[in-house]
Order: sequence, then C-alpha cells, then structure tokens
Amino acid sequence: MKGKAWKLGDGISTDHIIPGRYFYLRSNLPELAKHILEYERPEFNEKVTQGDFIVGGKNFGQGSSREHAPLVIKLNGIQAVLAKSFARIFYRNCFNNGIPAIICDTDRISEGDELELLLEEGKVVNHTKQETLSFPAIPPVMKKILEDGGLVEHVKKYKDLKLM
Repeated sequence: MKGKAWKLGDGISTDHIIPGRYFYLRSNLPELAKHILEYERPEFNEKVTQGDFIVGGKNFGQGSSREHAPLVIKLNGIQAVLAKSFARIFYRNCFNNGIPAIICDTDRISEGDELELLLEEGKVVNHTKQETLSFPAIPPVMKKILEDGGLVEHVKKYKDLKLM
C-alpha cells in the first residue's frame, strides 16, 4: 500500500471525522462521505486521492461509537489510518469495515509524506524522509477480517464468524 499522508493532531473525534449535524445522511453514505473532516480540513474531500493515508496522534476516533466514521474514511479512498493510539470502538470499527488501523509513532510523519504500508512486515516506510517505522503485528483474527474486506464480508464468506 502506497500513498500520501494527511496529518492530523491528537484527539480527533468521530465528530471531527463526520460532524454530527449530518447524522440524517447516515442512510446515504456517498453523500455523508462528502462531509469528511469538514471542519478540520475543509479541502480534504476535494483533494484526497485513492490510496492516501490519514495520520493522527493520540486517541484517534474518540467520542461516540459512530460506525459511519470509518465508513466515510473508506469511501474517500483512504487505505489505512495510522495513529499513536485509537479509541477502542473506533479501532475495532476500522477493522470491521476493512480498514487497517495501525498503532505507531506518527511524530516523524509530516503532511504530504509518501508512505508505504507493509502490513505483513509490520513496517511503515516513509519514502519522503527515507525512514522506516515499526508497528506491532496485527493479530491473526484481525488480519483475516481485513483480508476478507471487513466483518460483514467475512461472515458472508464463511456463513459464520470463522476466524482461524
């Protein structure tokens, strides 16, 4: 996976990702996705490209357990979210929706850096800075869900929650 970094700070909540005032659009995900990070980064929806990465700080995805937050991230073509730490529910919702949520030290990543995510090796290569970051291995259960495209697709494939 290769793409450009969109750098955000600490404490990005699900309300930052998708403002609550658009809750009425939850059954129209393509329309809801147009409002991603509207207050944090007004240009995001217009400039993000397929395969980019969101890079956050501490406690990314805090706040409500809105499953729509990772969904709109995915609909905008983001292939993974990297952060120092994640709110637990958001972290799980990412994997359940087929988006890797990578816990790593994001201090050395800057806006616009060209990154490559090597999931199997547990590495993020920053091609802009010629640096490599390591991250803890993703548990096999989570890898399997990602490989299948998310939890719903996994259950469709196996007709149950076959994780091994």
